[in-house]
Amino acid sequence: MQRGVVRIRRAVGRDAGRLTRLVRSSRAYEGRYASMVAGYRVGPDYIEAHRVFVAVEEIPGDEGPGERVLGFYSLLVEAAELDLMFVSDQAQGYGIGRRLVEHMRGEARRAGMGGVRVVSHPPAEGFYLSVGARPVGTVPANPPAVMWDRPELVFPVVSEVPEVAEVAEVAAVTEVPAVPVVPVVDGGAGE
Repeated sequence: MQRGVVRIRRAVGRDAGRLTRLVRSSRAYEGRYASMVAGYRVGPDYIEAHRVFVAVEEIPGDEGPGERVLGFYSLLVEAAELDLMFVSDQAQGYGIGRRLVEHMRGEARRAGMGGVRVVSHPPAEGFYLSVGARPVGTVPANPPAVMWDRPELVFPVVSEVPEVAEVAEVAAVTEVPAVPVVPVVDGGAGE
């Protein structure tokens, strides 16, 4: 089986267009949830202001190597909150979300957080529970922006022995099965 190298790196301003497209094209936000992301934008200013990390697959190209965005997350340090987390529809089921959560926990640990709050999109609650988040309540609907109640969860962040944290950092670049290439979602940098 062909394998690709997936790494998690800090997002930069030129990633804004690709991250925005990933959010707007997510099948998790179809139907009744579509209005929530219809005009959503992940801008360079947002990337600059927050800890935004992107999972990318390195891909060979005729003009040198490139990369394809598989997912990303945004950690708000002051609020100790996972603000955004998306995995492209084509990359789901390959462990990208789990890797992003583990990376986020490492970032939270380095920032001295004891826990990270997430107000979940209702269909994502099962995923968050499966990767260690604990339910703490429900955030009521807030029309017109959000027309439904959302689960509130917390990821506990536990301290690790330094050697373990260093091993986890090295493991951030690993080989995983290549994600099938489906055109359209990742059309290049900038918006």
